[in-house]
Amino acid sequence: MLAVTLVSDELTLRRLRWRCRRGMRELDVLMLRYLDHRWPHADAVERGQFERLLETEDDRLWRWMMRREVATDQDLAALVERILTLPH
Repeated sequence: MLAVTLVSDELTLRRLRWRCRRGMRELDVLMLRYLDHRWPHADAVERGQFERLLETEDDRLWRWMMRREVATDQDLAALVERILTLPH
């Protein structure tokens, strides 16, 4: 059972890593930083929020990450701030 869970976790990380590749270097760096540093410690709620964030259009996501706009969804806005304050 443990082996199945590890394989499932690895497949999830690979899928998310692919989805983090946005085609804009700035977004790629920020999203992958979250995946590497925060995802392993995030609870199910935060993980769901991150997956919702990945559904956001690139131009809107870029404006949020560059602090030109704030997400109207408070959970996503808080997650964006968490991502922006992660160590480099």
